[in-house]
Amino acid sequence: PWERQNKLILIKKRPDFLHAAENGCKIVKSGFVLQAVATRRKFDPPVIRAGFTASKKVGNAVCRNRARRRLRPLCAEFLPTMGIAGYDYVIIARSAVLNRAWHKLRREFQQALAEVAEEINRERESVG
Repeated sequence: PWERQNKLILIKKRPDFLHAAENGCKIVKSGFVLQAVATRRKFDPPVIRAGFTASKKVGNAVCRNRARRRLRPLCAEFLPTMGIAGYDYVIIARSAVLNRAWHKLRREFQQALAEVAEEINRERESVG
């Protein structure tokens, strides 16, 4: 059973997506772009939130939905263990996500999360 801190909470509001785009760190991979930013909203205890988006560059509605549907299980699998509580993660699908082998997508996602965590820790050290 999922506990509240491990549950994937979805980002649905446009201002939250814009906040991640403007203020967050960004990691680009062939199948997706991962953005991470400290959340604008206060949760007690801090939670990990995820948002998914796919522009029309990815394809028609069927392709965009398939792209998001391929990315969701990656977040459910890796964010509870590798994500940082109190941060929002926005995953932007790229057209390559549709044809990318699953094991390659998983590896890319793990690498992207590790890079984001490294960048966040560097940021925290420079501030504190």
